[in-house]
Amino acid sequence: MTYSAPVLDMLFVLRAVIGDDALKSLKRDDLAELLEPVLQEAGNLAEGVLAPLNHSGDKETAKWNDGDVKTAKGWKEAYAAYRQGGWNGVPFSTDFGGQGLPWVLAFPVQEMWQAANMAFGLCPLLNQGAVEAIYHHGTDEQKQTYLPKLVSGEWTGTMNLTEPQAGSDLAAITAKAERAGSGYKVFGQKIFITYGEHDLADNIIHLVLARLPDAPAGVKGISLFIVPKFLADGSRNDVKCVSVEHKLGIHASPTCTMQFGDKGGATAFLVGKEHEGIKYMFTMMNNARLSVGLQGVAIAERATQKAMAYAADRVQGGKPIIEHADVKRMLLTMQAYTQAGRMLAYEAAFAMDSGDKPKVELLTPIVKAWCTDRSVDVASLGVQIHGGMGFIEETGAAQYYRDARILPIYEGTNGIQAADLVHRKILKDGGAAMKNWMDGQKELLHELDTSHGGDMSMISETVHEAFDSLKGATGSILAMGKNEDLESVSAVSHAYISLAGNVMAGMALAKAALRARNMLRDGNTTDFSPEFLKKKIMLARFFGDHILPHTSGLARTVRVGGASVLQGSL
Repeated sequence: MTYSAPVLDMLFVLRAVIGDDALKSLKRDDLAELLEPVLQEAGNLAEGVLAPLNHSGDKETAKWNDGDVKTAKGWKEAYAAYRQGGWNGVPFSTDFGGQGLPWVLAFPVQEMWQAANMAFGLCPLLNQGAVEAIYHHGTDEQKQTYLPKLVSGEWTGTMNLTEPQAGSDLAAITAKAERAGSGYKVFGQKIFITYGEHDLADNIIHLVLARLPDAPAGVKGISLFIVPKFLADGSRNDVKCVSVEHKLGIHASPTCTMQFGDKGGATAFLVGKEHEGIKYMFTMMNNARLSVGLQGVAIAERATQKAMAYAADRVQGGKPIIEHADVKRMLLTMQAYTQAGRMLAYEAAFAMDSGDKPKVELLTPIVKAWCTDRSVDVASLGVQIHGGMGFIEETGAAQYYRDARILPIYEGTNGIQAADLVHRKILKDGGAAMKNWMDGQKELLHELDTSHGGDMSMISETVHEAFDSLKGATGSILAMGKNEDLESVSAVSHAYISLAGNVMAGMALAKAALRARNMLRDGNTTDFSPEFLKKKIMLARFFGDHILPHTSGLARTVRVGGASVLQGSL
């Protein structure tokens, strides 16, 4: 089977979980009318154009030849259809040709690109970060020069951070910049540059971190530069792709090694002020981290659809394996992780639209880490459900597992996300952002308490227990911070972010169950059928029975697990 855009599930999250009233607060009068037609049209492109190229692109790969990169068969035509449909400009300002739609609608649209064909979807994802960086930090001239074509998709953008000796440690960057008259020249090498070279667009706009000769040491001495592939006069800049990586997954996405300045220096244009590039780059990074979390949701959705179809068709023991209890358990796990991750990602998007910066900052590492870790789990379960056939490439299940495996690594490994959460988001403000999130759940918890009845009572019980575990674990982190035991905080950060993700996922599923219960109670089943709504309730019950009990163990790890890491011998 190929991909089927989950438009109904997306609409349920938007209209029922986030809620029509909340969407109205965004003051976009036509938003309610736009949701379904926009998602349907995006689904048509995802299903009809992008998804059919996913497996063939994986087999063919992107090809390098003396600095040029040729994308897989069908890629150029697919990108042209994507660009001509105006999809590249969905969330961007109308001042530069975008459609100005809120992120809470852009995220479901982007989820479709990533689910249908993640190797393709990586190109607009990186372009999105470049647009955000220039829009927020570029000069008016830079905005007028680059944003219209980046927003339209005529040009694409990249993010150039990593170097051979400097992975996540940006302080170790050695790429250098020199002042040249009124401008700058850049020299050095960058690795792992997604879509650093390709044949889809007329120009590629590289955003490059480099260090000026008089820069202070460390990350405070890094500047950010715009380095176009082609300059305004049409001449080729001194930047070249010297190789593409042979990777575990995302084969059709060219991951490039870029060489700058071999012929006298790549012409570059400073973004913002000298030595403040790390601040500007994090505009790109934070944007990309949420989008990578969304990729996790997308790959999980694709793997789940594949496994569901196979399980319904595969007969063993006289019945389809979808009726076998353990296979059903795995499929429900896949569905629960996917749907909960979708709600967390869309909630973060709505917080961006609402200008709720503390909430966005809290959710970003959780969405990035939890959704991508779960995508690997989901894709692995998909292989398991296929049995031996899942281990064979022709079935397609293995590709989702291979593609998903990069997600916990790039845009800041999930260990970095965990450290960011505990050190910068919990300890920095005394847990204020997490406390605010917890306080925001009180109405939902009260509604659960008063929702008498079998399934809802069980959901309420498990959610309360998990919520208390997160509350206690947050207290443990704060106590360690107060005692300046920061190494122990780092040692249990993975457990804490996993716990936080599980609890937020459980709360999201419980909210979905409540909204479904209310619709059934009120006979409001015009948009969503009774069968659809009942499944939302049972999925929350399943998550409470099978996933949320792990939170008490994670809370114990947070409380006492630091010592065994720090004292352990290797």
